[in-house]
Amino acid sequence: MNSTEELNAAAEAIATTEELALACHVGPDGDALGSMLGLGIAARNAGKRVTASFGSPFVMPPNLAFLPSGLLVAPEDFPATPELMVVLDVGSAERLGELASNASKAASVIVLDHHVTNEGFGDISVVDPKAAATGELVFDLLGLLNWQITPDVANCLHTALVTDTGRFLYANTTPRTLEIAAVLVGAGAQPTEIGRHVYEESPFGYLKVAAVALGRAELDVDARFVSTIVTQADLTAAGIDWGDIDNLIDTLRLAEEADVATLVKVHKDGRVRVSMRSRGDTDVGSLAVAMGGGGHRLAAGFTTEADAEAVIRQVREAMEEYR
Repeated sequence: MNSTEELNAAAEAIATTEELALACHVGPDGDALGSMLGLGIAARNAGKRVTASFGSPFVMPPNLAFLPSGLLVAPEDFPATPELMVVLDVGSAERLGELASNASKAASVIVLDHHVTNEGFGDISVVDPKAAATGELVFDLLGLLNWQITPDVANCLHTALVTDTGRFLYANTTPRTLEIAAVLVGAGAQPTEIGRHVYEESPFGYLKVAAVALGRAELDVDARFVSTIVTQADLTAAGIDWGDIDNLIDTLRLAEEADVATLVKVHKDGRVRVSMRSRGDTDVGSLAVAMGGGGHRLAAGFTTEADAEAVIRQVREAMEEYR
């Protein structure tokens, strides 16, 4: 089936079930949480029993804490064998963390996603790489279900659009994205509130960490590549957590000499999480897939346990293959 047929099938399956279990990817961003909570609130308002969660670490990102989170439960409280599980903004089952086990035991799984790297999983797979955000698919789904878009739903879905389009500045922004945004604002979304929380509020410690990380930044002019490293020790010294530096990659990518910006985050347990952004010449989504991760052409990432400096060399050397 094509994505339109799959979306219709998803709407029919959701309409005919009484209980929904919703999940998004680990380390959720604005699209993952906004899409999941927007659908969940609309479903609850329509009389469905709804549970929503994401894999460990089960911590709400500070800049998204303004979103209504009453539906969220810890992963251990998520239904073990859901009747219908809907996973949102998840490029592969592994991105569900421990909730992948719940998905494997669900009677039926619906996938709503827009990652070009998603090869399709679940019983009903709605994957549309042309959508700027998974929030666009949820918006269409609510239309098929004839469910009301209340101000809370609108705020969640508008957050999904704003964050995955970089405030409507990225190349994935289409006329339809802006049309949907207009409908959501008309339904009660608050762009000023969303922008303030997501982009214009950080603890003072963020400035300390940003100063350290940017001081370490290195530019390879020939490769058109800028990179830096942040460690758990940096965050501890500044009294903040990983969720507080989500916007640091956007500062790093300001270097006009670079096509690709790479932020390497070294966690206490040895995991190294890598965030990449491209100005357009390099497909960092495909590069991330080769490294065991995923994402989009212009924004992607992966996790490894390799040495941080070695990871930076790997990314820099691989860039030529994906131009």
